[in-house]
Amino acid sequence: MSVTALIVAAGRGTRAGGDIAKQYQLLEGEPVVLHTLRALRAHPAVQAVVLVVHPADRPGPLSRLPLPPGTILVDGGASRAASVRAGLDAVPEGTSQVLIHDAARPLVSPEVIDRVLVALCNHAGAAPALPVTDALWRGSQGLVSGLQDRAGLWRAQTPQGFALDRIRAAHAGWSGPPAADDVEVARAHGLDVAIVEGDDDNLKITHPPDFARAAAILRRHRRDDQIMDIRTGTGYDVHAFAPGDHVMLCGIRVPHDRALKGHSDADVGMHAITDAIYGALAEGDIGRHFPPSDPQWKGAASAIFLRHAAELAGERGYAIANIDCTLICERPKIGPHAEAMRAELAEITGIEPARISVKATTSEQLGFTGREEGIAAMASCLLVAR
Repeated sequence: MSVTALIVAAGRGTRAGGDIAKQYQLLEGEPVVLHTLRALRAHPAVQAVVLVVHPADRPGPLSRLPLPPGTILVDGGASRAASVRAGLDAVPEGTSQVLIHDAARPLVSPEVIDRVLVALCNHAGAAPALPVTDALWRGSQGLVSGLQDRAGLWRAQTPQGFALDRIRAAHAGWSGPPAADDVEVARAHGLDVAIVEGDDDNLKITHPPDFARAAAILRRHRRDDQIMDIRTGTGYDVHAFAPGDHVMLCGIRVPHDRALKGHSDADVGMHAITDAIYGALAEGDIGRHFPPSDPQWKGAASAIFLRHAAELAGERGYAIANIDCTLICERPKIGPHAEAMRAELAEITGIEPARISVKATTSEQLGFTGREEGIAAMASCLLVAR
């Protein structure tokens, strides 16, 4: 049995909100469709993956997507059925079974895929589903108008698996209105479709709250698999001295006979810490988020940069476990201000002062810091998935 996964990602997903289609919106720091691709590609029975996309997405969000090697890209059509047909046409030669899956279902498990493939040994089609357990009503104008018997009713999921030649023929012969899914197309062509056990976690992201639900499920899966998602980052920054009467270090105004030169307030310590957080997130450095060529950041307080980095970590599902910053200079003396610096950094990042270290060292009068030409800073941070 040779299996190809066909992932349908050509829809617009407007009900999910956002400025881009839901399949490209972030789930735990990565686009939804990337989670879906990995889930299908990781299954040992899947030899190839066809990704059906909207042509307008190719120069946009799709161009920034790190697609798994070997992914076959195909432009979709005006309807879901048209997109599936385009994907079926691109399935590699030698494929005997195809798994048609919604890009907006990023949490499909290997066990669900297994059950579909086992059922395909004896049926032309197979699809996962969950029995309807809630009472069902019919409604009209906001009022209950009747009851619907739930016996024999199922909530359909994907991937829906088929013998490739049979589902190709079914789609070629379909002439009805837009089909709800590929099971409807298959049954209209006379194919028997087996129902296999679905999974409550295999949700389809449809509305804005579904992103939070999916993120919670994904984090639970990571804990269940005993995979601790830990990220570390380091930062380094240097600023030269310039005329002035104080320096800003880790958010504290420290009296000195000179200032630090920079486009912003030149807080070398806070810059190093900010870059450490960005580094742990693989988000580049301060210049990527706050370009020095942009005049709005002229003289800006570095707290703006650090707060953005900390908030970005939170949005990606990470907590800052600790921060360690070392200031390298002959003068001014850092010790008398270290506790105030820790408190200020804690206020900006939202973590406890006990998780923040600020310390200093000299370079024994060697190099540019030893000659008191400027101040350098090194920082590291640890991020832990919540």
